[in-house]
Amino acid sequence: MLQQTGFFVLAFMFTAYVLLDGYDLGIAAVAPFVATTRGERGALMRAIGPFWNGNEVWLIAAGASLFGLYPEAYAVAFSGFYLPFIVALWLLMFRGIAIELRESIDNDLWHTLWDALFTLSSAALTIVFGVALGNLVRGVDLRHGNYFLGTFGALLNPFALGVGILALAALGLHGVVYAAMRIEEPFATRCIAVAQRLWYAVLAIFVAVTGAAFAIDHGADVRPVLSGIITLLGFAALIAVRGSLRSPRRAFLASSCFLTTLMAAAAATLFPYLVPNYPRGTGGLSIYDAGPSSTAALATMTTVIVVALVALLAYRTIVAVRMTRPIRIDDEGGYG
Repeated sequence: MLQQTGFFVLAFMFTAYVLLDGYDLGIAAVAPFVATTRGERGALMRAIGPFWNGNEVWLIAAGASLFGLYPEAYAVAFSGFYLPFIVALWLLMFRGIAIELRESIDNDLWHTLWDALFTLSSAALTIVFGVALGNLVRGVDLRHGNYFLGTFGALLNPFALGVGILALAALGLHGVVYAAMRIEEPFATRCIAVAQRLWYAVLAIFVAVTGAAFAIDHGADVRPVLSGIITLLGFAALIAVRGSLRSPRRAFLASSCFLTTLMAAAAATLFPYLVPNYPRGTGGLSIYDAGPSSTAALATMTTVIVVALVALLAYRTIVAVRMTRPIRIDDEGGYG
């Protein structure tokens, strides 16, 4: 029971990261398509300014929880995804540097440079995370004591790259809807127009990736009924996004539901494995093999993580209530 609880706690934390930092990443990715002036770019920065640091805490907390609950899976993941994780770390650093240094000099060229780096690092980070998730869903080559023996090139397989592109498009839609919800007219209307066009790209990529996922040989791990239900819920949520774009708040809620179904589908496909072997159905490292050496240690770690999770949720709720307010476009372009 503790092993399953730990799995669902991890799934919840990674989903929370996708929903919260997802709109930060998405806003950065679509910024060149919606923001044409210094004031508009500054408004986008102000939309995420109070939240981006706190949103990234969910990723740190999820990584720490993985280490505490399933140390062997943590080690195996780093043995196979070491280079992608290092790339992701540098991209996370560039995002933070771009946000902090943007306002250090009051110069249009300086702002444009860091805005471009913020967009590029955020878009690349989204793709890297999507590729990592795609490889977990597909399975990786585990041999000799459950250690990954493949190459970085092997991780760049067509299915994983497709998941990476889906992640970029879906978070871009999530981010632009969030911007429409936070920033006043007429900028919000432009965001909705971009969201309407981007929605068709998300739908097409979602259909293609979903078809590829069902084509993967899951063997004994297949759960056709559950996978089918989650997929239908995903389609329904995506259609709800399109139908509610005139109300950005409802569209953002629908987008959050769509992203949740994507993460739920990944979790349902993985369970009970944390790092499945490729091809699927040939085993892997499961939650029953990767935990601490004693039940008491697992129970202690689970209790500590759940308590910390409640505190994190309370903090995020307070910040959302106190810091969320309409944002106006100004010519200064600052966000402090």
